Amino acid sequence: MKRALRGGLSKVERLKVDTDRTIGFMGEEGRVYATPELVRDIEHTCRDLLREHAGAGEDSVGLAISLTHQAPTLLGMDVEITATVAGVEGRKVAFDISARDELETIATGSHTRVVDDVSRTIERLKTKAAKRPPARSA
Repeated sequence: MKRALRGGLSKVERLKVDTDRTIGFMGEEGRVYATPELVRDIEHTCRDLLREHAGAGEDSVGLAISLTHQAPTLLGMDVEITATVAGVEGRKVAFDISARDELETIATGSHTRVVDDVSRTIERLKTKAAKRPPARSA
């Protein structure tokens, strides 16, 4: 991770709420931005900011998220997600999050990611997979 990563840096992502980002269980008139999709978009925003400051072979994974999704966003509305680095502690990076649609704040919260060497992560995953018991046949 490059030393340029520090508290106060921010990234803004803009997107349009398309059908794939909405809930469908309330029918077509009830389509709004789904919380899991908002979380995914927040994670991508934070990861994109970190990738701008990552060294060769580095990426990040999510560690924690705390989010209040406080207002619905209609299908077709524009959304702006802002991720601001709240602090850097070694490989751990904390973000303050806010999201707005065209009319109001729709979410606030925090997200923490860990920057890691991709090859080290792959080796840890292989070690875990090797410990996994064989799948049982049906």
